[in-house]
Amino acid sequence: MGITCLVYHLLRRRSAALRSQQSTKRLLSEASCTVPFYTYREIDRATNGFAEDQRLGTGAYGTVYAGRLSNNRLVAVKRIKQRDNAGLDCVMNEVKLVSSVSHRNLVRLLGCCIEHGQQILVYEFMPNGTLAQHLQRERGPAVPWTVRLRIAVETAKAIAYLHSEVHPPIYHRDIKSSNILLDHEYNSKVADFGLSRMGMTSVDSSHISTAPQGTPGYVDPQYHQNFHLSDKSDVYSFGVVLVEIITAMKAVDFSRVGSEVNLAQLAVDRIGKGSLDDIVDPYLDPHRDAWTLTSIHKVAELAFRCLAFHSEMRPSMAEVADELEQIQVSGWAPSTDDATFMSTTSSLCSSAPSRCTDKSWGTAKSKRQAAANAVVKQETTKGAVADSPVSVQERWFSDRSSPSSNSLLRNSSLN
Repeated sequence: MGITCLVYHLLRRRSAALRSQQSTKRLLSEASCTVPFYTYREIDRATNGFAEDQRLGTGAYGTVYAGRLSNNRLVAVKRIKQRDNAGLDCVMNEVKLVSSVSHRNLVRLLGCCIEHGQQILVYEFMPNGTLAQHLQRERGPAVPWTVRLRIAVETAKAIAYLHSEVHPPIYHRDIKSSNILLDHEYNSKVADFGLSRMGMTSVDSSHISTAPQGTPGYVDPQYHQNFHLSDKSDVYSFGVVLVEIITAMKAVDFSRVGSEVNLAQLAVDRIGKGSLDDIVDPYLDPHRDAWTLTSIHKVAELAFRCLAFHSEMRPSMAEVADELEQIQVSGWAPSTDDATFMSTTSSLCSSAPSRCTDKSWGTAKSKRQAAANAVVKQETTKGAVADSPVSVQERWFSDRSSPSSNSLLRNSSLN
């Protein structure tokens, strides 16, 4: 009788799992989603049993691992945290939305796995990690201004596509530097649609009402206050990303003094007073030439408008993308910094390709970190030898006012 009960229990569990998988496939089919299904065995083998040394990062809704499929293709495997049906809802939402859009600056969903009580998404692999990692000097040398500006332009175009070219529009709801992934050539790809929502198509509906969700430091304060989610909520979050790109500071940092913990508030205060130079990333050396100085201040002014408290005062993402592109082409020319940066990072990937080609994940990971540290040290030494006006570690101040300070001060009343 004991053996019979055990067999019955195992068969019942297997039957329930099959019903759940069939139900999910039916829901995806009804939603016209045609993403491939991977077996749990394939995913487990690809990630070496979700080995810790293959973990790329952990967020509020899951952990991402590097993986290699049987066809030798590198992938990013997102394992959703189990929270009753919330995990499955998150997967279904992300699969429906990502499979319905196509843009060169949106990360591609390759498939999913719903077996053994797991909800797993498989994405294309981004070898250069996240924008946040590079801004915080956690991965390789500091990123030059022209590369940062290109990343901003590409990210803005991707979000503008979601808002203006998809029907109904999609509000991402979690735009942040750690959700901006970078490929081999540092092209931007927006990721993580777990919190995304479809907007309203009616011209009479400017927003949808939903409980505020997102990452502290990036959440639209007006959305947080009145529960009104709109395309302008993503605009606010992107404004924070622009400030991160300019300052290389974290969106929330409790090591800063109380009034400066929130980067958005700090930026609005400094830019509104025409004191942007106080917070610019010293590495950028904005006074190196007229175009660099002017373009940094123009991007800061745009970020200031994106961070307006009242959503109707913010520009649309289409306007943001157009303005950033105009800044980019206004006087841009490749610099030696760009060439040095790209060649350095390419050599890092080829010499320590644990997340590119190497099978010894843990060993290569430590080698890559050592190589990155050596490069940072080398670049810092170069700057000192060249009599740079500032070192990488120093905070610097300038008595030159922003070329846009007057217009910024006129807009300061918006906040």
